[in-house]
Amino acid sequence: MSDPKALAHRAIKAIDERRDALFALSRAIHAKPELAYEEREAALRITEFLEGAGFAVERGYKNIETSYRGDAKGRSPGPTVAILQEYDALAEIGHACGHNLIAMIGVAASVGVRAVMEQLPGKLAAIGTPAEEGGGGKVALIRAGGFDDVDAAMMIHPTSGRSLAGRHSLASNRVMVEFRGKSAHAASQPDLGINALDGVLQLFNNVNAMRQQLRPDARVHGIITNGGSAANVIPEYAAARFSIRALDRRYQQEVLRRFIACAEGASKATGTKLTVTVNENAGYENMVFSTPLADRWSHHMRSLGVQVFEARDDERVGSTDMGNVMQVLPAIHPYIAISQEPIPGHSTAFREAVVQQEAHENALLAAKALALTAIDVLADPDVLRKARAEFEERRARGIVKGRS
Repeated sequence: MSDPKALAHRAIKAIDERRDALFALSRAIHAKPELAYEEREAALRITEFLEGAGFAVERGYKNIETSYRGDAKGRSPGPTVAILQEYDALAEIGHACGHNLIAMIGVAASVGVRAVMEQLPGKLAAIGTPAEEGGGGKVALIRAGGFDDVDAAMMIHPTSGRSLAGRHSLASNRVMVEFRGKSAHAASQPDLGINALDGVLQLFNNVNAMRQQLRPDARVHGIITNGGSAANVIPEYAAARFSIRALDRRYQQEVLRRFIACAEGASKATGTKLTVTVNENAGYENMVFSTPLADRWSHHMRSLGVQVFEARDDERVGSTDMGNVMQVLPAIHPYIAISQEPIPGHSTAFREAVVQQEAHENALLAAKALALTAIDVLADPDVLRKARAEFEERRARGIVKGRS
């Protein structure tokens, strides 16, 4: 096996040599936020960067327009490690989740590993995963076989306050609920109408009553997307969009069933017709990160002078389609603190923070540690063996599903 220190030095040097270009890539993505499955400019910028670094790039990977895959082969057969990138933004508030940094970190780490692939067995795959913000890009890729040849996957997410080796996430579904009634003049003929908006309002009341009997980790939250067009017209159509979440998929599905019952009850109470649509691509599994891989990333972060913490049981978490990846293969999703001060995610403050110099410097350190972790998986068979053993043990206990 090649000298680990020499490999690490070359990988880090390759990242440092592209430092300014990587920062420019992140800021360009940040400056033009693109929503789920519309990230054409971001995908083009990233794939051009990867091609310039020597990757063989396939655009429109698995027939998903804004996905891609860049491959770099090693000196001999071996495992395939995937380093993932995200690059979609949020409606109205842009890159308030910091996906510009996720993209940069993934590209930087891939470039670092690519620089030493001729001394390693196996293959590196830089995979672009669009539409994390509710569109389920990774879910679509899994269903299309986009991870069938991957042995381990990894990516990093920005946060604030403390860097974390990993944490859990909430399993979730996005649900659209529509009520249909009958329009009528609200003043002169109210008895001739059926108020669709009443169905939505009753649903919210039912959900509020249900919350009292839910576990603390469950979350049911929604918005009204259509409530009528005029105050003096009884709405014949009304709709709301909800997210249904919990720490584990089994309980989350129970909450989803109870939520649908709440909608059915609202429909019966108001005489409206009901349509419930569960977005299967936005059905996110809970994350179960690989401890052996997370330990390697933490080790490399500490060697670079960055303190890494373990997640607390009371850690506030959201949902991500990386959970779906973790259900089928060993994977990690660490968090790099872009500032010491806590900043709420999905906020304009976080959007401004992820474009600052401090955020980019911290993210680059995380990328270097990620590159070294990927090299460990390729260079040392024992690392992947431990990761696979843990995954199979979890599969036997029903904690993860494994490949179908």
